[in-house]
Amino acid sequence: MFLAPEARFDYLLTLPEAANIGAKVNAAMREIEKANPQLAGVLPKTYNLFTGTLLKELLKKVSEIPATVDFDAFGRIYEYFLGEFARTEGQKGGEFYTPASIVKLLTEVIEPFHGRILDPACGSGGMFVQSARFVAEHQKNPAAELAICGVEKTDETGRLCRLNLAVHGLEGDIRHGGDNNSYYLDPHNATGQFDFVLANPPFNVNAVDKERLKDMVGAGRRYPFGLPRTDNANYLWIQLFYSSLNATGRAGFVMANSASDARSSEQDIRQKLIESRAVDVMVAVGPNMFYTVTLPCTLWFLDKSKAKTERADTVLFIDARHIYMQVDRAHRDWTPGQIGFIANLVRLYRGEAPDFTFGGEEAEVKLKGIFGKRGSTPKSRTVVKGLRTSGLAWRPFVASSGCGTARCIRTHQPSRHRALGRSCGRPARA
Repeated sequence: MFLAPEARFDYLLTLPEAANIGAKVNAAMREIEKANPQLAGVLPKTYNLFTGTLLKELLKKVSEIPATVDFDAFGRIYEYFLGEFARTEGQKGGEFYTPASIVKLLTEVIEPFHGRILDPACGSGGMFVQSARFVAEHQKNPAAELAICGVEKTDETGRLCRLNLAVHGLEGDIRHGGDNNSYYLDPHNATGQFDFVLANPPFNVNAVDKERLKDMVGAGRRYPFGLPRTDNANYLWIQLFYSSLNATGRAGFVMANSASDARSSEQDIRQKLIESRAVDVMVAVGPNMFYTVTLPCTLWFLDKSKAKTERADTVLFIDARHIYMQVDRAHRDWTPGQIGFIANLVRLYRGEAPDFTFGGEEAEVKLKGIFGKRGSTPKSRTVVKGLRTSGLAWRPFVASSGCGTARCIRTHQPSRHRALGRSCGRPARA
């Protein structure tokens, strides 16, 4: 990134308080945007609202950060403030921010080592940042390995995303504001083009104009399994994620629990999706993991290449509702060890070797404590028996390979299996 002399930190730091520092910082922002088109219209230019004394003190405080600090330090600072702002904003905060632990698990499961990555509801860009961090943790250069594309309906939030990418040393093609709405427009010509899709879309959106979508329905199009008759966009989003993947693509996304056992036309779409053999893993998440809602949710994982593997006719369900660390009365989170443990359950199911790059010793000890040698070597199509946590205390739980809806995770009810067009043959459980 090029910086003109008057836009550099050292120049601003040496300005006297009488020099109208706010105006100078605003001018620096304009110079940065002028020299770096990817930041055009993104940087704030309202520093004149602050006193020269305050800005001078702030510049001095920033100057105390060691030059040897990790390159990603400012990116992490930006993430911290995004998270704190989302926490205080309540419902509005959820429009642009997904808790980092949720996003981290999504990336650990889809493993975006290299390729094109899409988030059609990208918010402030946390999915991209965590994907880049996954690549960096595996000793690769994210800027060289990932091509980032995003869509964000809200213009202001889209600018947050572009700035978030910039402070992490990343660039991406982020379309935001104006007519950019993922239901109706496809600015990236996404169908069949992406290696990875990550998203936390808004749940249960109504009033989508389905007349505008009718020409996008059918095999090889954006909505390959049809339009739901109900006034709910959950299965529009799910189909957008599915249709954007190429033949070997993987997707990970957050979805309302209600989508897992919705009836009528949504059930028909779900059956077609399962019969495509792309649904790979479902993770049930407990309440209070998000700043904006207390309700639980489900993490869906799709894998287009699964149909050609031994697990073609299986779906791994992981009940992680009681895996959490209690942050405060109203909020829960996952530790790195808990994230690593869940991600490695999926790797064992896929027949892959465990990867403890994230989660480290805590995840490795827990996994090997349950599986023994199988916790360090792949075993295809394992029926996984793992651990449940409350706070930081681990307790037994069961994650199973089978078919079904969200309720199947808890009850294995044959009636629920038949609703999907098949039965896994497991007996009902009280």
